[in-house]
Amino acid sequence: MADDPGDGMLGWDESVFRNEHVFEIDYLPETFHHRETQMESLKYALRPAARGSRPLNVIARGPPGTGKTTGVQKLFSELRAEAPDVQAVRINCQVNSTRYSVFSQLFEGVFDYEPPSSGISFKRLFEQVTDRLVEDEEVLVVALDDVNYLFYENEASDTLYSLLRAHEEHAGAKIGVICISSDLDLDVIEELDGRVQSVFRPEEVYFPTYSEAEIADILGERVERGFHEGVVSAPVLDRVAALTAEANGDLRVGIDLLRRAGLNAEMRAATEVSTEDVEDAYDKSKYVHLSRALRGLSDSEAALAAVIAEHSGEQAGAVYEAFNDRTDLGYTRYSEIINKLDRLDIIDATYTDVEGRGRSRELALNYDAEAVLDRLGDG
Repeated sequence: MADDPGDGMLGWDESVFRNEHVFEIDYLPETFHHRETQMESLKYALRPAARGSRPLNVIARGPPGTGKTTGVQKLFSELRAEAPDVQAVRINCQVNSTRYSVFSQLFEGVFDYEPPSSGISFKRLFEQVTDRLVEDEEVLVVALDDVNYLFYENEASDTLYSLLRAHEEHAGAKIGVICISSDLDLDVIEELDGRVQSVFRPEEVYFPTYSEAEIADILGERVERGFHEGVVSAPVLDRVAALTAEANGDLRVGIDLLRRAGLNAEMRAATEVSTEDVEDAYDKSKYVHLSRALRGLSDSEAALAAVIAEHSGEQAGAVYEAFNDRTDLGYTRYSEIINKLDRLDIIDATYTDVEGRGRSRELALNYDAEAVLDRLGDG
């Protein structure tokens, strides 16, 4: 008897996914492998908080997608469960890149409701947070995730100064800070004001790039939790791990790749993910880091990224003319945005000698122009 032509095909109400949320960016895995040393270092720094004392400050550094945020979130979950007198608040500095917005998020984290949208000064906002901590005898641990964005906006020193010196203005306030940075070129201590350097003596915890074997192990667990049995074979998983390793070992690429490959299989109504599904998905998944960076840009920053995509390799003066035509912004702001896009590694701004004109910056895109313009259009 011939095989049923429907074998290996999904029905209308079927899916290859057991739990698609496993592949979302905000998913917190139950297990956290290959970061035991880093977790012990973080626990060492935060242990005083569980005893009612001010914790040690920390800088958690490492390339994108190496578990920094997940590690801190796991630790914060443990702290909340085991130390009710500790407030642990993580702030996304890519979204909240000013001192005021950081403290607005702190207020919400401490009080469980948003502060008034207007009419409250930073001083008053800060006082309400510290008064609550002192009154309830609580310790506050603040994770400034993607702290590099505070540096890009020249807000880092003021923000850290307020947090680190809180106990001087508000007796009894106990606050510890974890700075999380994926910018390996950023020397956090060196770029802070002297007044902050004198009080910021952090423990440094480094998160290295995962090896290909570690990537396969971590993604294999996601496959078990996220897909039905037999959907992703060992050779397909190995290919996903290899492509993730090629993408600088950014685990977020592999997680996104699995999700997109699963969706590709469903598009074919297939019950198994093929290597071709993975290869096709990689064309989009390899730009996960770019997509995230572009999402955090303001309108004027996105406009310059688009202009550079259209004029990559040209001198800064020529690019400015096109940027000015599009935005009417002056050269000072233009120069500031160039510096930010350079630090985000979206562009490469290199000084070159121009005959008869001295030195000028040449602006080159670090990604495929079409990929940048497509993602800016989607935003």
